[in-house]
Amino acid sequence: MSLREPALLGRLKAQIAQDGPISVPEYFTRCLHDPRDGYYANRPALGAGGDFITAPGVSQMFGELVGLWLMETWDRLGRPATFRLVEMGPGDGTLMSDILRAARLLPAFLDATDLWLVEVSPVLRAAQRDKLSGASVRWADRLEEVPAGAPLLLVANELLDCLPARQFVKTADGWAERVVGLGEDGELAFGLRSLSPSPRRGGGGPAQPVEGATASLPPDAPSNTSWSPSPALAGEELALGSILESSPAQAALGSELGHRVARDGGAALLIDYGRAAPEAGDTLQALRAHRKEGPLDSPGQADLTVWADFPSVLDAARQAGASAPPVITQGEFLRALGIEARAQALAAARPDRADTLARQLDRLTGAAQMGDLFKVACLSAPGLNPPLFEDEA
Repeated sequence: MSLREPALLGRLKAQIAQDGPISVPEYFTRCLHDPRDGYYANRPALGAGGDFITAPGVSQMFGELVGLWLMETWDRLGRPATFRLVEMGPGDGTLMSDILRAARLLPAFLDATDLWLVEVSPVLRAAQRDKLSGASVRWADRLEEVPAGAPLLLVANELLDCLPARQFVKTADGWAERVVGLGEDGELAFGLRSLSPSPRRGGGGPAQPVEGATASLPPDAPSNTSWSPSPALAGEELALGSILESSPAQAALGSELGHRVARDGGAALLIDYGRAAPEAGDTLQALRAHRKEGPLDSPGQADLTVWADFPSVLDAARQAGASAPPVITQGEFLRALGIEARAQALAAARPDRADTLARQLDRLTGAAQMGDLFKVACLSAPGLNPPLFEDEA
């Protein structure tokens, strides 16, 4: 191993050489959350000078309007004297800071707030603590650590895309799971693992490789968990090499949130880039200094994401007893809450920033920017009818 080789890369290669290929979700999780060398454990870099920028970093208008939505939802809850205001994956604290500033318009809302941030990264917790130094905040590693027994108003911006997805490739012999192994050159490479038992186990052989799938795989190692395409895609005539993704982690979060709001009351607002309907496609990507690179290029040094699978999240929430209307686009959400009027008001107060505000508005709502790719989902207690999500599908 080269002395300059990143530590996590070396450890992953050694593990794979000894034990065999690992699943895409295991690789994804190690890259982001390895306690020694994972991206979020050591070097999450947000903002214009970092690896990526999220909507709260684009403009204060985003967080202010999310705050407005939360205040209106609290009003529709009957203005409970105490509720849990929770942000999952709160980044550097900018979104919550903007929410709380907007909430000064409604002091009773702030008085009723029991504020929690769900964050595992010590680096980001420190940034949140600085950003929210004047607020009363408590932190949790997981949502289950946030006390039950009071209504929940939760927001999560770009959290689902941080939860891993399994990937399945259509081959001439059927579907096979994509894994991470070692290529002939000893470097990380994608490969395929059969979903069927090998001939030695009484079934069909391993799946045939597709282009770019060169990892060395055990011939008798089928996937340890079953999978089949969603009913919406099962009848599709997909070409060989097509990739379908499935995220049990995202569905599990949908189920957990659905149970929580169905039991305690309240709503969860999920904002992310992703699919509004099932479709094929490889969405695994790595971002570093605002540029895409190969997902296997620099484990632990770049941010890894996949698209949010909103259909699975909503289905899981409904099965848990929550209301979960169809998603809307981020552009629709922000325009309905008055972002254009807010931009005009800010420009009137600061004419020197009018051009900047116009660019920010386009970045957040434009169809070619974040406006259409990003979706907004709401999971709520039955009968609550949060603003913009009044009609159940």
